Amino acid sequence: MTEDEIRKSYIEELIRVAPDLDAATISGGDHLQDDLELDSMDVLNLVIALSKRFGRDIPEADYPQIATADLAVAYLGNLPGESDRLI
Repeated sequence: MTEDEIRKSYIEELIRVAPDLDAATISGGDHLQDDLELDSMDVLNLVIALSKRFGRDIPEADYPQIATADLAVAYLGNLPGESDRLI
């Protein structure tokens, strides 16, 4: 996926979790809790949605890596694919 596709996917899942947000007004540096005012359940629901969408686990220790769209693009773009995992 390209960075633009990852960003679009992230925003789509974010809007599904918090439909009161306007995708057009979300900037890359907007923090989920500090700026967009998501609560912890919304963040957890976003993690679950992103995990399903990208087919990858996102461990709790990595939650700060998806706290903004810019961070999430870098993080999600670097997750190992199924073929990259050791058996």
